[in-house]
Amino acid sequence: MDNFSYFTTSDGARIAYRIEGRDDKPVLVLSNSIGTTLRMWDGQVPELSRHFSVLRYDARGHGASSVPAGPYSLARLGQDVLELMDTLDIARAHFLGLSLGGIVGQWLGIHAPERIERLVLSNTAPYLGPADRFDAPIAEALQADDMTGTAETFLRNWFPASMFETPNPVVKTYRAMLLATNRHGLVGSWGAVQETDLREDIARITRPTLVIAGEHDTVTAASYSMQMAKIIPGATLLVLPAVHLSNVEFPREFVDAVVKFVLSPTA
Repeated sequence: MDNFSYFTTSDGARIAYRIEGRDDKPVLVLSNSIGTTLRMWDGQVPELSRHFSVLRYDARGHGASSVPAGPYSLARLGQDVLELMDTLDIARAHFLGLSLGGIVGQWLGIHAPERIERLVLSNTAPYLGPADRFDAPIAEALQADDMTGTAETFLRNWFPASMFETPNPVVKTYRAMLLATNRHGLVGSWGAVQETDLREDIARITRPTLVIAGEHDTVTAASYSMQMAKIIPGATLLVLPAVHLSNVEFPREFVDAVVKFVLSPTA
């Protein structure tokens, strides 16, 4: 049985979250990709919780959180994080987001720098337009009988082909996560991605930032990360030989980089 806590946002959404680790450690907020739940960090939490009070949550429309009518705005997704922090009396936190979670991280770095200590932006991009490129997948997801086709497309974009040659427990776990995702939550979140163009705004990020890229990422190409690391003042870039879920393919290297960056005396 999953052990969640819940809070209700200012617009009435119910958000599930979990906090693990030591109360005397700095808070690290983890934010997920579209189509996943907070379980996508299961492999990293044991190590991260040695160094941090780890706060992870199911984004609206996903997992144990409610599924409000979409589309969701990026500002609303960012506000969900700030309201979660307010609920727990967390004035400032470190933030690690992957994919859509990384887009939320960019928004927080731009619009709420006083709430963020250090920022880790993984397998993400400031812009994935043009907006109409999402029209067909959104229509397909809404019209299909179930999430099977959408799930397979996501999995092939997330992991290397080698992971599909034989039955793989990791792929099985993520397929189940995707199949359980409410299509309206997925599509609502795509709405936030459609509207996003932070290519100029990220130059205003003042928080110390680590950008993590997947060398073989077909969703948020490594070239996006390289550009982000150039535009965000003082940002550090790490490229892992991964596809889209760098934390899953290279968990040791991923966690080591995050811990080293966030805890380094100067970043």
